Amino acid sequence: MNLTGKNIVITGAASGIGRAMTHRFKNEGARKIVITDVNAEGLAAVAAETGAIPLAANLGEEQAVLDFIGFAETELGQIDLLCNNAGISVSGGPEVETSDWQAIWNINVMAHVWATRAALPAMLARGEGYLLHTASAAGLLSQIGSAPYAVTKHAAVAYAEWLAITYGDQGLKVSALCPQAVKTAMTAGHEDGVASVDGMMEPETLCDAVVETLAAEAFLVLPHPEVATYIRRKTDDYDRWLTGMRRLQTHYGQPSWP
Repeated sequence: MNLTGKNIVITGAASGIGRAMTHRFKNEGARKIVITDVNAEGLAAVAAETGAIPLAANLGEEQAVLDFIGFAETELGQIDLLCNNAGISVSGGPEVETSDWQAIWNINVMAHVWATRAALPAMLARGEGYLLHTASAAGLLSQIGSAPYAVTKHAAVAYAEWLAITYGDQGLKVSALCPQAVKTAMTAGHEDGVASVDGMMEPETLCDAVVETLAAEAFLVLPHPEVATYIRRKTDDYDRWLTGMRRLQTHYGQPSWP
């Protein structure tokens, strides 16, 4: 996809990766950009910086997502690129409260489902459209210290795969963004954690990989190229990979429960 002249929607755009993508896509010549986030103040700041059209929304609620996509289609006429980018993190494992499991599931997975449920019909009717799902290297590998994050990011990748398989012959393009550690509010205070073993990337640098992959219309966006090697090692010998991950966990500290 050439981003020049395209109408783009970005969720989770008040900071971090979403903010960086809004700036980069504007600089790449996007026609219009509609953005959302639960952080209304941050969203307004990004809109002022870029000229994007903001609508604050809680993407953990189905109707809010459907209403936002309807708003975006009205503002843009059509959505060329939908970036399902909003995400949250919760530490822990099975002991995490059910309400927290549900909250991260809604944001990291169901918001993708709800947004595509609303946007797909128009894309399929005209035989073209692009979906960019922000997942994580945790969705291809795993996340030490956070079962909810690992599980939901795996689900986000799986959903993106399913969309690509199911609608790829109907003109739909799909990519999954799977970085390791990126300098965002989510990673603040964890600069020395396991996710940063290959370095903490600036969101603006990550956008280079995003633009390149969209241009190539490839599925995986891997800002940290090491992830491709880790995937191969995982699939070549799953048990050996699990042993290596346990060693990595020991190095960075065992979970405290039970």
